[in-house]
Amino acid sequence: MNALLAIYGAGGCGRGIMPLAREQFGAATKLVFVDDALAGGSVNGHPVWSWSRFLEEPADNKSAALAVADSALREQLYQRCVDHSVAVAEVRASNCVQMDDVEIGAGALISPFVTFTSNIRIGRGFHANLYSYVEHDCRIGDFVTFAPAVRCNGNVHVGSHAYVGTGALLRQGTREKPLVIGEHAVVGMGAVVTKDVPPGAVVVGNPARPMVAD
Repeated sequence: MNALLAIYGAGGCGRGIMPLAREQFGAATKLVFVDDALAGGSVNGHPVWSWSRFLEEPADNKSAALAVADSALREQLYQRCVDHSVAVAEVRASNCVQMDDVEIGAGALISPFVTFTSNIRIGRGFHANLYSYVEHDCRIGDFVTFAPAVRCNGNVHVGSHAYVGTGALLRQGTREKPLVIGEHAVVGMGAVVTKDVPPGAVVVGNPARPMVAD
């Protein structure tokens, strides 16, 4: 079978995902970057194509991994793939750990040393960066981003398009009262979240509080 996989985005996220794709898909799959701003060059030994060039390339099995940090753009690219009958690929490190009854939507990018324990539901286009974990009974929406070393404890609900910064700690909720991170919320680097975060809010610090502009 003639297989072609695009890493959509040749920035830092894409360059971190490409080696995982090489390991996961092997030599039988042709790997390219797709990035209209850099099209015609090469990055780390792989050609960079435009989206139109990618669509024109004949292949029996064509897919794209969405390595774009901006979650709104990631959703747009997801729909672009659907509209052009391009499968949205999951790329995951071989040493990530997934335990019992974990469901992850299409298009996840899962970096090395990520752990999912049990009874977890995650939506489309999830990014889980290095050393992050998701504990039991969590519910995570679409196009959520966990930066490196996010500690998401049990019974936490994270709304779609939320961003959780490097080293943030989300305290454990309960089945009756999960900790809730609202849609489009931003949790700052190293924040310790002990209370619900409203949709669209930006929280920082320990304990996490709404950020106040200077």
